[in-house]
Amino acid sequence: MEPLVAALREASVNVRCCSRCGAFTTIDRDPCDYCSDPTRDGSSICVVEEPADIVSIESAGAFKGRYHSLGGKLSPSRRLGPEKLRLRELGERVHTEGITEVLLALSTDMEGDATAGYIAELLRGSGAKVTRLAFGLPVDSGIAYSDPLTLRRAIANRIDQ
Repeated sequence: MEPLVAALREASVNVRCCSRCGAFTTIDRDPCDYCSDPTRDGSSICVVEEPADIVSIESAGAFKGRYHSLGGKLSPSRRLGPEKLRLRELGERVHTEGITEVLLALSTDMEGDATAGYIAELLRGSGAKVTRLAFGLPVDSGIAYSDPLTLRRAIANRIDQ
């Protein structure tokens, strides 16, 4: 138990969220590696709800831009309004960093949809294109196992073959 307790203590002292994007980083690496990496596309930001979402997107290897963690999503039931999320910081980054695309990688539930709509409205007129991850069926899953909303979104967002 002692090694686990020691590791948790060390993490609580050394692990922080990046002051720019909100990703997990260490106290001696702020801004984080994603923000500091000159090979990443600085004109594109992927917006996620939580820092752990960045790890999932990175593991896919398909996004090469920068990130922005909101620290949650709009949720009246949990009393999370726009002022409790990192939305002001997102707007500032779009205006000061020359961002041309904001990719919203948010949950597909009602709160995620509301957050995406809020961000799209917030950034209207900024010059940045606001996009969202495509909706569709999971790989290796059948139609019979999909819910009606997922099927509607998959049909509406179909692609040419």
